[in-house]
Amino acid sequence: MPSGDANRDNRGLGISITPEAFDSRDAQRLIAALDAGLAELYPPEQRFGPNLKAQHLAEGRGTFLVARDNGRAVGCGAFRLLDATTAEIKRMYVEPDQRGKGVGRAVLASLQTAAEQLGARRLVLETGSHSPEALTLYRRAGFRQIECWGEYATSPTSVCMEKPL
Repeated sequence: MPSGDANRDNRGLGISITPEAFDSRDAQRLIAALDAGLAELYPPEQRFGPNLKAQHLAEGRGTFLVARDNGRAVGCGAFRLLDATTAEIKRMYVEPDQRGKGVGRAVLASLQTAAEQLGARRLVLETGSHSPEALTLYRRAGFRQIECWGEYATSPTSVCMEKPL
């Protein structure tokens, strides 16, 4: 699997970001925390994270990355290829005590690098209107709002974004 910035300190943050199995213990713990946080903000029909499955990442169709600080899993993110040139960012999460330290930025940059290695020329994502920190992160990383597509098109809280690579 492409790893982007795997096995090195990321921008002096003292963290490592590496590919990990989607069903690993740490991955599932981070995803559960993400889902719990989203459940506080959005009703079930407006939460789309669970639509990402391990098979979406298999055979070079995507990757799941985990950020670790001194061995502790503190953040994650994934992408899946939607077509030959478009990758969708999914399951971005940073533990609350690690926010504001650049972990999310580093995970997103590593995902972009890994997606480019698989031929992506465009990143897309969906986030929620009640997630201002996520919206800020994505805007600062060069994403711009676009019209929502597919299952996101009918969700009143969905905000869809893209970034050409």
